[in-house]
Amino acid sequence: MGAVEQDELDRLRRQIAVLSGRPDHRSVDVRDRSEDVLAVPSALADVLPRRGITRGGVTTVSGARSVLLAMIATVSSAGAHVGIVGMGNLNLEAIVEWGGDLSRIATVPEPGVDPIEVATVLLDGMDLVVLGMAGITVPPSRARVVMGRVRKQCSTLLTDARWPGAQLRVDAEVLSYRHVPGAPDDADLAVARPGYGRIGGMSLQVTAIDRGQRRRTGDIDVVAGDFGGRTRLQLVAAPPRPELGWAVAN
Repeated sequence: MGAVEQDELDRLRRQIAVLSGRPDHRSVDVRDRSEDVLAVPSALADVLPRRGITRGGVTTVSGARSVLLAMIATVSSAGAHVGIVGMGNLNLEAIVEWGGDLSRIATVPEPGVDPIEVATVLLDGMDLVVLGMAGITVPPSRARVVMGRVRKQCSTLLTDARWPGAQLRVDAEVLSYRHVPGAPDDADLAVARPGYGRIGGMSLQVTAIDRGQRRRTGDIDVVAGDFGGRTRLQLVAAPPRPELGWAVAN
């Protein structure tokens, strides 16, 4: 590792310490790590096998970014620390609209040539590290080393990379958008009057697949809340569907 890269990693360690208000210490005080899952919105919890993001593991997220933003917001608002590596185009204001706490979030929008190394450093002092890799496949040998570090630190890695051996894969597919204002029978954006109203939410189909290839799918709505309040966006369970069940993925 070159001197420039080492200086950047040292800077990150100092930034983590400052988050805790203890710059003379190496890392922040993370939440009680005996809690083996990090909280997610309740509508999403119904789809995940352990009703949260498991500590000590790697979870991949793909598809609609609303799910990732909601995860980051919920974890930070619950008092946990989050590090975001890469994802320079991630809208931090959107995290606030989802109810997130930016004071508990550290960002490294330009991590350099080795974002995985930067994420590994953040694992030392963060409850959740979000790593943006734009769908790149991580070599199995590198993935195993990082997963060992994740387990050791009892932290959690959330990434959009193709990650061999990930404990959980979450995919969010947009089914439709909703138009407001609109009557119950014309709220679909596809039949909305052109130039009138705004997008008031969307419907997602979220699928979670664990390492045993068991699949669980649920329909979740993204809704806009009271624009006078702090939380403007939220995930809610879609209207009742047949009971969720586990099945073996193809």
